[in-house]
Amino acid sequence: MHQVEDCQEPKALLFGRGTAASRTRGSGGVEPRRDPVLTTKVGLHIPVGLAFEDWERAGRQLSGLLNSSSWWLGDWLIYGKDHYADRYERGIRAAGLQYQTLRNYAWVARRFALHRRRPTLSFQHHAELASLPVDEQEAWLDRAERMKWNTKQLRNAIRAGREGDPQQAGAAAAAATRRLAVPDNRLQWWHRAAAQAGTELGEWVMATLDAAANEVLQEADGES
Repeated sequence: MHQVEDCQEPKALLFGRGTAASRTRGSGGVEPRRDPVLTTKVGLHIPVGLAFEDWERAGRQLSGLLNSSSWWLGDWLIYGKDHYADRYERGIRAAGLQYQTLRNYAWVARRFALHRRRPTLSFQHHAELASLPVDEQEAWLDRAERMKWNTKQLRNAIRAGREGDPQQAGAAAAAATRRLAVPDNRLQWWHRAAAQAGTELGEWVMATLDAAANEVLQEADGES
C-alpha cells in the first residue's frame, strides 16, 4: 500500500482494477464499471454502488492486513532491539508508534518463530497461547485450526482445560481463599495495559504472570 500525502486524494489501491470508462462486451452488451476501493491516511474511498462481493473482498483484505501488521510490527521491534539496542527507542518515536503496544506484539512474536506461525489463525490466537510451553502451544494451535475456533472459543477451551486439570483446579481454589490488596493507581495502570493488549484485565494479569514465572523457572533450570 502506498502512502497518501493528501487525504483528499485517495491513491492507494486496496483491491481490483479501476476502469476509466465502461467496457463493451463481445456480445455488444456493456459491462458495468468497477471502480477500486482506495485507501487514504484517514479512511477508505469507497465507490458508489460497490457490489456486495467487492465490499466483502475488501473486508477480507483489510482483516488480513490488520493481522499481518501485528506480526510485522513485532518483528520490526525485535530486530531493532537486537541490532540497535542504544537507538531503537528513537526509531519508535520517529515512527510515531506506542512502545507498550509494540512490546506486546514483540513478546508474542518472540514466542513464535516465523516457521511456527499459523497463517490460518490470527495474531490474537497466538497471543492467547504465548505464555504456554511450546508443546502446549502447538497442541492448541492444532486444535484451533482443526475446529476453526475464533479467539474467544480458543480462550474458553483453554480455560476449560485448566479447570479440568486437578493441579490447576487446586491452584484456583487456593487463590480464591486469598485476596491481594492493590493500590487504585496500580490497578488503573494495569487496566490501561490490558486495554492496549486488547484483552480483559484478569486474562492479561494471568498471561503476564505466567510469562514471568516461565522466564524465572527457565533461568533457574539453566543454572541448575
